[in-house]
Amino acid sequence: MSLMALLREAQSGGGLGELAERLGMDRGQADGLAEMLAPAIGSAARRRAEAGGLETVIGQLMGERQAGYFEAPARAAEPEGRATGERFLDEVLGSREARGQLADEAARRAGVERSAVDTFLPALAAMLQGGMQRQMPDDTLRGMAPGAAGDAGGGGGGLLGMVTGMFSGGDRSGGSGSGDLSPLLSLLDADRDGSVLDDVLDMVMRR
Repeated sequence: MSLMALLREAQSGGGLGELAERLGMDRGQADGLAEMLAPAIGSAARRRAEAGGLETVIGQLMGERQAGYFEAPARAAEPEGRATGERFLDEVLGSREARGQLADEAARRAGVERSAVDTFLPALAAMLQGGMQRQMPDDTLRGMAPGAAGDAGGGGGGLLGMVTGMFSGGDRSGGSGSGDLSPLLSLLDADRDGSVLDDVLDMVMRR
């Protein structure tokens, strides 16, 4: 399941509409931004995990109370929800500046005001966090964390090696002695084809 498919499950298909209404946005504008930004967020998280930040990504997704941002998207639009989304974005992108650059480019490509993206992007990120948390509760995420099972060491072995294999279309089983990351990775980049904003991520993400 892709992140956009996950978003469309919220409120039986009405979640993005609820988020847009709470933020005072046109529904079509919100849908267009979500179709651009949700895959970018997933691609950024995948890149962060691949570059050695798997534990960071999992840590940002943990916290079962975050599921409320998906179940009641209006909460994601509130200051607390947007602050949660901003922290997630800053961790996976590497900095607040990178978040700003992503927002700049999304606003330019969508033809909307940057201020609208500044409000929408972190609320969308919080909603996505909540959806992934609902799909993968804390106990499941703990089983994926480095050191949870087997060798999490460097090189081609352990969880990092399994992640790299998955990203290149290799073995998805994870082998013996490793936590199963496939549910998480299939959400972050369901088709393994990244995002239309991958060129921007290439420039802004700290590897």
